Amino acid sequence: MSTIAGQLGNPSGVLGKGVARMLDRANRYMIDAAVDAARVAPGEAAADIGFGGGIGLRLLLDRTGSDGAVTGVELSRDMLTRARSRFAGEITAGRLRVLDGSLTELPLGNAELDAVITANTFYFVPELERACTELARVLRPKGRLVVGLGDPDAMAAMPFTRYGFRLRPVAEVIAALEQAGLTVEHRVLEHKPISGHLLIGRPF
Repeated sequence: MSTIAGQLGNPSGVLGKGVARMLDRANRYMIDAAVDAARVAPGEAAADIGFGGGIGLRLLLDRTGSDGAVTGVELSRDMLTRARSRFAGEITAGRLRVLDGSLTELPLGNAELDAVITANTFYFVPELERACTELARVLRPKGRLVVGLGDPDAMAAMPFTRYGFRLRPVAEVIAALEQAGLTVEHRVLEHKPISGHLLIGRPF
């Protein structure tokens, strides 16, 4: 269980390849909903932070179109390598950047993005307030941030979450986003076996 938990937080090696495919399948419902909630439009600058298997990058590229720009930020070296191979054409065309970084140290400028999504990543962040401040920092004045979380009570029933997962109450995450200068809309995603929560933040 500890190995599975470690791979979910930082996929790597041979096992990490399978984890990447699993993440794309398991997280698809939440990432689809996050992209919709972020109201990503053609020509915008959007990012997926902690993109894992990369399905969010594909969805954002489709939404932003040929005139838009997508950035992926990931701390797993193997997932970075996978994305650079998978999206080589888009990177060469200048439509996609794939950057090494974390939620608490985003390699992005102030007010750089129109839309940001991050799904099932906050469990692995010890410094919640710092992560929220960083995400708010990179948003433009009319930007949208969408944080996707599995329901903490349902997640707590999964045996692997006992190993390194931080299952914070949704209200605690909302408070941290508000403290970072965002108004927050909360939507519940009904899904089995684990329902999700979307926290949609916009600068004051």
